[in-house]
Amino acid sequence: MSKTRMNWMVARALMVSMAGVMAAPAGTLDSSQADWYERYKKQENAPKPAEMQLNEEAEPSLEEGFSELFNGKDLTGWTAKGGKAKFEVKDGAIVGTVVPDTPSTYLCTTKDDFGDFIFTAELKWAVNLNSGVMFRASSRQKGKQEEVFGPQAEMEGITGDRRWSGGVYGQSCGGYFYPLWLEEHEAVRSAMKPKDWNRITILAKGNVVKTWLNGVPAAHWVGDGTYAKGFFGLQVHKAKAGQVMFRNIRVKELDE
Repeated sequence: MSKTRMNWMVARALMVSMAGVMAAPAGTLDSSQADWYERYKKQENAPKPAEMQLNEEAEPSLEEGFSELFNGKDLTGWTAKGGKAKFEVKDGAIVGTVVPDTPSTYLCTTKDDFGDFIFTAELKWAVNLNSGVMFRASSRQKGKQEEVFGPQAEMEGITGDRRWSGGVYGQSCGGYFYPLWLEEHEAVRSAMKPKDWNRITILAKGNVVKTWLNGVPAAHWVGDGTYAKGFFGLQVHKAKAGQVMFRNIRVKELDE
């Protein structure tokens, strides 16, 4: 082994150790996901199944130390970016509704420097729609459009056979960082409750991001430091129709 290669491996091990996690074993591609793998494997960010790490930790405690990001009454502390979807508050929840033939829209926190944290929220669909929660996100001008980009905890909606809710997508920055296509992801692929509220939890500490869907472990993504801080954003994906609701949106910021 070359000295350069050995130094890289030592540095990588130290990075993971400093993030406070142990590297979980890599997984195996699920044969039921083979078509999706063929479709996405050439994306810029697509990981090789044998190199993916598994989230084998219990969901963090959601009891103490959290701040409410949504007051349950109005959209104070939030601002819409991107498209023209409609956001309003009904019955203590944020309701996002598609405006057809417009781009994806994100309701974003006005605070834009969230770094290390535990985030949790609940989502429910009135009309099926792809959605998700942006985290450590940023925005930029792209022509006449304000484009939101960065990592997103995917919440796919309640139909389809991909079932990657809880995976990590690189929105407008290269595609999936962490797709849920391994055999070991079957439990989380089955965790979605189509007619009920679904809880997404995100733990971000240094370069390590882990997610849980309804308490079931999902992603274990180790980034490269590109997305260290940013805002949260609630996505209403572009579509002909769709409506998604968000509630109990809370964050616990961690010491860096």
